[in-house]
Amino acid sequence: MAAEVTGAVEIRGALSRLRRTTGLPIAFGGLVEPGRTLVRISELTGTNTASLRSLAVTSGNGLGGKAVALARPCAVVDYSASRQISHEYDIPVAAEGLRSVLAVPVVVRRRVRGVLYGALRTAQPLGDRTLGAAVAAARDVEQALVVQDEAKGLLAAARPEPAVVPDPGAAWEQVREAHAALRALAPRITDPELRAELLAACGLLTAPVPETVAVLAPRELDVLAWVAAGATNAAVAERLGLRPETVKGYLRSAMRKLGAHTRGEAVSAARRTGVLP
Repeated sequence: MAAEVTGAVEIRGALSRLRRTTGLPIAFGGLVEPGRTLVRISELTGTNTASLRSLAVTSGNGLGGKAVALARPCAVVDYSASRQISHEYDIPVAAEGLRSVLAVPVVVRRRVRGVLYGALRTAQPLGDRTLGAAVAAARDVEQALVVQDEAKGLLAAARPEPAVVPDPGAAWEQVREAHAALRALAPRITDPELRAELLAACGLLTAPVPETVAVLAPRELDVLAWVAAGATNAAVAERLGLRPETVKGYLRSAMRKLGAHTRGEAVSAARRTGVLP
């Protein structure tokens, strides 16, 4: 099966939350196509027809296009009669029977990456509470896309470059930092294929582990990776979203498995056996 477009899973989940938190019966949305100024409607929930599926919404056109152009939420009480928007998409909107509609842009680093819509089949005002819940759903997508962008950047940095590295010591330190960052980022990735790719990249940064070497639990390895990069327990806790006491527990467990008495010995043992780069 082909890999799903990055962000599609997040859009789908946000639409479900939007319906649940607002009570709106219809929700749909999509992402801005790379290199273009249009949104492709790819996810629909609560619809009765396929009239909106794959609809290409150009920036500035219709309600969603207005939200893209202004980079802010927009809403109309009666779509077909509204004078606040242009009407390029009246036919597919009318085919679905939509009247009151809101559109909330997904904005990452000042760039619109997608749009979430919520709608009613009756003409009535959509209150601030409804709009606020829709904005919150869009913020969830924004945060997920930021994490995915960071993950892609780390993957790109982890891939070997053809140029000769003049300082092997500094290069290994960068490898260790990348390994720790990838390990910390992986649990935050909701896209299973991207998460698997991240963990696979982690594996490429370490040597094969002999069968006789003690196997560390994922969180023990996460903690040890940051310790190897020079982070304190407090810094590790902040990066991994854990309590300092929890970090200490994972570190003690890893030390015990590696037969080490200090954190430095644990890092050395892990590197010697190929568990860490």
